[in-house]
Amino acid sequence: MKQYNVWQTAAEYTKLTIKAWFQYKIDAVLRSLAVFLRESTGIIVIYFTLIKFDSLNGWNGREIFFLYSLLFLTYGILIIFFTGLRDFSEHIHSGKFDRFLLRPRGLLFQVITSDSDWFAAIGHGGLGIVLFVISAREVGVQWNLYTVLYYITAVIGGVMIQGAIFLVLASLQFYLIRTNTLKSVFYWNLRKFAGYPVSIFHKAIQYMMIYVVPFAFVNYFPAQFFLRKTDVQQFPALYMYMTPVVGIAMYMGAYLFWRVSVKYYKSTGN
Repeated sequence: MKQYNVWQTAAEYTKLTIKAWFQYKIDAVLRSLAVFLRESTGIIVIYFTLIKFDSLNGWNGREIFFLYSLLFLTYGILIIFFTGLRDFSEHIHSGKFDRFLLRPRGLLFQVITSDSDWFAAIGHGGLGIVLFVISAREVGVQWNLYTVLYYITAVIGGVMIQGAIFLVLASLQFYLIRTNTLKSVFYWNLRKFAGYPVSIFHKAIQYMMIYVVPFAFVNYFPAQFFLRKTDVQQFPALYMYMTPVVGIAMYMGAYLFWRVSVKYYKSTGN
């Protein structure tokens, strides 16, 4: 019964956030389209660059699009569930987190269900779907039950990896008060690298993308499972199958860090 109430409450929170975000339908459509077009500009630049240079370390344009499709699709799903963690500093400085402390619900549950950036979800997720449709057939992927199941688990794992990153950054707020710079360095800036094959970068960047902030498991290694480009040979073959494991392990570790860190919370007094 308790579990049912939790899911029922989550559904009610979701309905409220959807109503809030889509109160003005035309504005919602235009803002979602604006996100889609904004992110598309980077893809267009890559497209024209690859027309001139043909390939990037053996990756052609369609294969790069397939790589990007995983990045955008996972973020589109991620931001439905983890907007509260992405914008956690606003909860701290506005005093909203203090109200969470007074409610008879889990703190993390309240943070996660407090908001969803539906415009970003539609813009990023929509672009991810478009890129997938454009590229999936062209890159020669053989779709069957096994590859479909792998793709689904890889997407879930990619969402959990990025969710864990946001959860760690949110937990650091209890110690550092403001972590916007850390978020820029360890998420947004590294995410830009993730749009390209990790093999093209210096060993230091590869180490960061695989072992520190493992964006390579969000899209590069899952894409390599389907494409088997020659540059994957410089990494252990096991990495192509580890995205769900990395996602679960990271999120569990991030959750434990959250549980410890929240004990050090001090109200801002706002």
